[in-house]
Amino acid sequence: MKRVLGVSLLIIAAATIALGECTDADKKKLEALDRAWSDAGQRGDQASLQNVYADDYMNMSPAGALTKAQAIDNAVKAAERNRANPNADKISHDYYVITCTPNTATITHRNVITAKVDGKDQTFYTRSVHFFEKRGNDWKAVSDAGGPLNDAGQLLYMEREWNDASKNKDLAWVERNYAADATDISSRTGTLHSKLEEIASMKNDKTVLDSLELSDLNVRVEANTAIVTGVNHVKGRDEKGQPIDRKTRFTDVFVKRDGRWQVLATQGTVIQQ
Repeated sequence: MKRVLGVSLLIIAAATIALGECTDADKKKLEALDRAWSDAGQRGDQASLQNVYADDYMNMSPAGALTKAQAIDNAVKAAERNRANPNADKISHDYYVITCTPNTATITHRNVITAKVDGKDQTFYTRSVHFFEKRGNDWKAVSDAGGPLNDAGQLLYMEREWNDASKNKDLAWVERNYAADATDISSRTGTLHSKLEEIASMKNDKTVLDSLELSDLNVRVEANTAIVTGVNHVKGRDEKGQPIDRKTRFTDVFVKRDGRWQVLATQGTVIQQ
């Protein structure tokens, strides 16, 4: 079984400095609002968009500032183009990070865009940062920003996906994201697994993971090869029900093939407490 990665990333831009604590219920409502905003934009729903944007909304995009009226107009026109295009891009959002006070909120998330390129599906990644203020009893979008993720950003999110796959025993993720010639060295036993052996190991693994925390992340990219290092703190229970509480320092090697990053090798070393 490959060493299990943690689930904590320092991926928030300077604009998303914590604004204060808020409850999980508050965060769920804000995430739902943000997703509804995106859905309204993809539908070109002017009435819903009018309710989301503050009257003094301003987007300082690289192409120039956008007012509320301009942002809504752009969304409506884009939705019309997509309805006329049988191969319109498919967009989803994940890995939300939300901070809020009673009257302000900052939301950041990843955008996964699947587009047809030369007749084949290709995936692109961007990150968005949205700023909300409470106006009366309603949250209103006052500004937003964002842009494409560079290779380092993509790899950090990929590590996070990998964490989720390990916790949920998502064999499909490994099948999709391990290179055919990938190697996986267990941090516990030193066993070397091929891709197929790693999938078989995951199928038989009986451990239950409760808490995953990643720290000391570092990404180095050279052309089509990248190395990610970090420390992973894992808590849970093993196949015998005994507690797991260990830290592992790991090295992951990625290679870019067919336009996307794939796991080429991974190895971890348990840090003695």
